[in-house]
Amino acid sequence: MKIKKNKYQKGQSMVEFAIMLTIMLTLLAGSVDLGSAFFAFIALRDAAQEGALYGSIDSVIDTNKNGIYDTGESLNSAAIIARVRQSSDQPVDLTDMTDVTVAVDYTDHSQPICAGNGIIVTVTYNYELTMPLIGAIIGTNTIPITASATNTI
Repeated sequence: MKIKKNKYQKGQSMVEFAIMLTIMLTLLAGSVDLGSAFFAFIALRDAAQEGALYGSIDSVIDTNKNGIYDTGESLNSAAIIARVRQSSDQPVDLTDMTDVTVAVDYTDHSQPICAGNGIIVTVTYNYELTMPLIGAIIGTNTIPITASATNTI
């Protein structure tokens, strides 16, 4: 016995395929962006670790060149930030001042910047999504990614 198809059922398979293809491509695009964002996070983390390591060795500006911390000497933030920015240019261009920010601080403000205190380097990057459909779904085309590293002076 042969089943008769209604004229409206002929395009049902194409509609189902179009809906599933849209969903699958959206998931694929999201996973590609997520992987790229994670790769950027790893680069930021490595740069923050590089800055924290450098800051643990050369943490203060030694104004009188005696090799020890004296009251009034400040954190060597400019040199630490320069070290972070020079550490890499792929996949994130760390020299880009508009999308990448670097902050340097120390852990215990009740103590001077000296041996035993910690130094914190934080790097923030505004990751731009490559797939415009994902940006329309989440409501923004950029995702702020932050990585931080702490080391002992």
